[in-house]
Amino acid sequence: MSGTAIGSGTALFTLDSGVATVTLNRPQRRNAISWQLVEDLLAAMERAHAAEGLRVLVLTGAGHDFSVGADLARVASGRAREQETRTLRGHSVADDRERLAVASTLVESIASFPAPTIAAINGACAGAGLSLALATDFRLAAPDSVFNTAFVSAAVSGDLGSAWLLTRAVGDARARALLLDPGKLTAGEALQAGLVTEIAANPQVRLGELVAKLAGQAPKAMRYSKQNLADAERLTLAEYLEREVPRMVDCARSEDARRAARAFLEKRKPVFTGE
Repeated sequence: MSGTAIGSGTALFTLDSGVATVTLNRPQRRNAISWQLVEDLLAAMERAHAAEGLRVLVLTGAGHDFSVGADLARVASGRAREQETRTLRGHSVADDRERLAVASTLVESIASFPAPTIAAINGACAGAGLSLALATDFRLAAPDSVFNTAFVSAAVSGDLGSAWLLTRAVGDARARALLLDPGKLTAGEALQAGLVTEIAANPQVRLGELVAKLAGQAPKAMRYSKQNLADAERLTLAEYLEREVPRMVDCARSEDARRAARAFLEKRKPVFTGE
């Protein structure tokens, strides 16, 4: 897995032709989530948010798994939490509650990303790893992927927005069943439940196709569409419409909208610049 190492190297970041890829890079631990990995992922997401002209963000895992969730080996060892880093993204924290609050901003950073986001899921996707995947717009799964909320099985209630994200992905009743009665789901079962948006027989080929299609859309239209979707979850219809109207008018007046109209009339594919 290629890419620029972030921080301690537990996350990688690449930027190529408007497409950013953030990779969980602890393959020897099946990309189990540690405090250091969270630190590096936050730094990688900061780079992605700061990148100009970014069209698509891909989140994936190195090796055979997306992420098995929290690093239970450390929990089982009984090592004192004081042995962990005492800072997270420059914040001096006194206890696990403060550290987890800072770590939780990671899912918000992914969910609020202005460009389309894709989780390219391979192997195991469980616990907090599943939360990271659920924060993306598209979840593309390999046929051998396996999913599990896993929190209750590990005697914990869930973190990184697990219940909030899961409820919005699969609905209240299904979320309750998945969280309170955890178990392994195949890729097909995950698709049926709504955990993933697509299963790809050839994941790398399909990822390339999806990235290219999303990157080829008008950037402003994509950005505003994501803002509309976010507003639709929290606003009344009247409040939502107040925000939808100016976005639509701004898009309709853009040069990209004129390019789209001309391309349609001329029966060709438009090329958008973000203007």
